[in-house]
Amino acid sequence: MHPPGNNVSTTASAGLTLGALGVVFGDIGTSPLYALRECLHALPVNDRAAGILGALSLVFWALVLVVCIKYLLLVMKADNRGEGGIFALLALTHPDRDKTAKPGWFTLLVLCGAALLYGEGVITPAISVLGAVEGLKSFDPIYEHYIPPFTCVILAGLFFFQFKGTKKIGRVFGPVMLLWFLTIGLTGLWHIVDNPGVLAAINPTHGVSLLCDHPGHAAVILGAVVLAITGTEALYADMSHFGRKYISLAWYGIAFPGLLLNYFGQGAFALEHPAEFDNLFFALVPEGMPRLLLIGLSIGAAIIASQALITGIFSLTRQAIQLGYFPRLKIQYTNALHFGQIYLPLVNIALALGSIYVVLNFGSSQRLAAAYGIAVTGTMFVTTFAFFRVTRVRWQWAWWKILPLAAIFVVMETAFIAANLHKIYDGGWLPIIIGLALLAVMHTWKSGKTEIFRRIYANEITEDELRKIACSERIARVRGTGVFMAGNPTGTPLVLLHHVKANKVLHETVVLLSITTEDVPAVNENERFTVSEIGHGVWRTVGHYGYMESPDVSTLMESVRDAGVPLKLNEATYYFNREMIITGGDARMFEWQKHFYSFLSRNARQARDYYRLPPMQIIEVGMPIQL
Repeated sequence: MHPPGNNVSTTASAGLTLGALGVVFGDIGTSPLYALRECLHALPVNDRAAGILGALSLVFWALVLVVCIKYLLLVMKADNRGEGGIFALLALTHPDRDKTAKPGWFTLLVLCGAALLYGEGVITPAISVLGAVEGLKSFDPIYEHYIPPFTCVILAGLFFFQFKGTKKIGRVFGPVMLLWFLTIGLTGLWHIVDNPGVLAAINPTHGVSLLCDHPGHAAVILGAVVLAITGTEALYADMSHFGRKYISLAWYGIAFPGLLLNYFGQGAFALEHPAEFDNLFFALVPEGMPRLLLIGLSIGAAIIASQALITGIFSLTRQAIQLGYFPRLKIQYTNALHFGQIYLPLVNIALALGSIYVVLNFGSSQRLAAAYGIAVTGTMFVTTFAFFRVTRVRWQWAWWKILPLAAIFVVMETAFIAANLHKIYDGGWLPIIIGLALLAVMHTWKSGKTEIFRRIYANEITEDELRKIACSERIARVRGTGVFMAGNPTGTPLVLLHHVKANKVLHETVVLLSITTEDVPAVNENERFTVSEIGHGVWRTVGHYGYMESPDVSTLMESVRDAGVPLKLNEATYYFNREMIITGGDARMFEWQKHFYSFLSRNARQARDYYRLPPMQIIEVGMPIQL
């Protein structure tokens, strides 16, 4: 899917901007629920006024440097045919990568960043919805004990309805978030008018002075400031859906002003009420019905923020599967018109259980904020490093142009990472554990597949030798079509050799079919496949798919037939290898990885299902492989 072009009507532009507002800025848009509150809780007890201005200044400049400059101005220039995200950076730096090579150090670094996003995917729905529901106790303290179970009910409902997709609910995302940003902006402006002196926080010296004057509190303060910039990775990851132009319009026209007004409004309220930091966001509106309406709107915004991240995790997982870094999983398409709207049942269940566990274990957004930030800053750092690698490898910028920018962002994000290390003991271990688990899965799967390819699929049976087999008098040719799935687009698939050896027959039409994943998000239909005739009724077909697409072999074979290959699809039989992993060999993997890969291979979705083929036309041939 490519971003919208320049020739877009005014109405369509407004729709794309509104859509970007609803999908892209949900996470960062709900940060005012808890971000500044946690910053102020981290302040030293003396000189509250200077501390409030300092914390507000740090939040302001974090938004400017990270969102406005790093992502919108720089990182979003690195698109892979309009597609963004951390795997797009990997593809841009490896345009001619060896798809059979084991992961190198840079690939491993990118996988670390991707794995940390899963940790964020578990915590973000929990903290967003929990922070919104906690507004109920500011309406009436009697609701305080019901907040965790009510939050769990909302999360359970959110994850339960994921299978329906975002087509219908997505229509209200933009209008609700527009109402959200207008509301929080106006409530903030109301308090800024009462205390305009808070605007002095725009001066960065207030933030610098706060960190220099209170070095013992600097780590805690910076760790809280990070909460204001969570969700920035969504700007880059969702670039293909709306385009850089409309994401920028939504940010500068609506989201950024709304966030700034609300943060400065919270700061103005805190200056007038220096002891009232709890429920700071909801304290901006009067008690009673206005506050209850704000609570309801904040719950809706939190659900949207969670929905956007959940769908982002679905897309990230599909990219990893297509690039060979994740076992095949069941993928359901929820919108026939947009292939990007998908549902992964297993991932959805894992996210649901993780988010509900987080709510029950931590109980409040304040405690959860103490665990939030490590995954966010880790992913930001990886994105920065990968982006500057793109500037050298892909764009070939000069060092003098790269180093100053790199130094600024590396120093800033290293400080953020260091400031969040203390959170490990308060629950920050959770996203790290999740990230390490996902990293182990991705690295093990890729390493195992590489070893299998090296041992099995890279055979030396050439096309000339295959022609001799096909015309041999000892091989009977039978009616029909045999499609043999080949892991390697050259040579002869082992499943064909096993079939010929065991049965001494070959179909009158034989197709060696390979499915390859290109380093682009989507492949043009006129580049979908290539066909070449080997001879004696044997053909080779290579299907090409982008890492944002899922193969549909049935549809592909119809196109191959239309291209002139004499196929009889209703009589075709598809032959697959069924790997049977045995450990104890000399594969270049740790012993625990061999056992883990064996487990993953047994439980991965079978290729026959992943390629969407008729089950009655499939034959699997067992293949013992010792790693």
